[in-house]
Amino acid sequence: MSGKTLVIIPAYNEAETIEEVVRGAIVFADVSVTDDASKDGTPTILAKLQKEFGKRLHVIRHEKNTHIPGGIQDGMKYAVEKGYDWVITMDAGLSHDAGYLKEFQSFPNCDLVIGSRTSTVNVPLYRKLISWSAAKVMNYCLSKGVFNLFGANLRDCTSGYRRYSKPMFQKIAAYPLESVAFDFHMEALSIVAKNDGSIKELPIRYIFSNSSFNKKVLKLAISFAKKLLLRKWKLSPEYP
Repeated sequence: MSGKTLVIIPAYNEAETIEEVVRGAIVFADVSVTDDASKDGTPTILAKLQKEFGKRLHVIRHEKNTHIPGGIQDGMKYAVEKGYDWVITMDAGLSHDAGYLKEFQSFPNCDLVIGSRTSTVNVPLYRKLISWSAAKVMNYCLSKGVFNLFGANLRDCTSGYRRYSKPMFQKIAAYPLESVAFDFHMEALSIVAKNDGSIKELPIRYIFSNSSFNKKVLKLAISFAKKLLLRKWKLSPEYP
């Protein structure tokens, strides 16, 4: 893989971890952090890091919380504006090991590389079941036929540690997103599949930390999956 890479990190109240995450990522590529209306020390820490790293660290400040979709999409818009060739998205906590960035960058050319959580640490059983169920549903939703139950047989459809090609992040940057929270990862995957993008997986180790995943977020994900199913069955119009 050749070309410029931008690491996009959406962050909300991540004062405890954001410095370590940025320092780990910036070793491998330029970084854009979307400070999504943080109320803790996150803005102060980012301002300090900007003085240290200069143009290699870009900070987008939201005055109103937009959660993951707005944070990542604004980062992708910046990547389009500055002519980056690839973007890699990762968490602002310490769930994603920055050491994998080198593997993402060296992975063969394709439109989407998903960091598949084949090894996990401290992940509650209910989260594993939700991820497993989501993968089954998404593989079916993204398959080409109504009777194709397995599709691409992707193992992990909801991991947020990903690499996007320029054609795909350009499309996502301009897309009128429906997703509200973690369902962004489902929507972004559906956009890539809808545009016949190539999708591969890179095995990673995932460490569960403090998470904003809750019942409300789960309901949003289920709601988005229902939308995809209805569209697949031609029971609702395509979007947009």
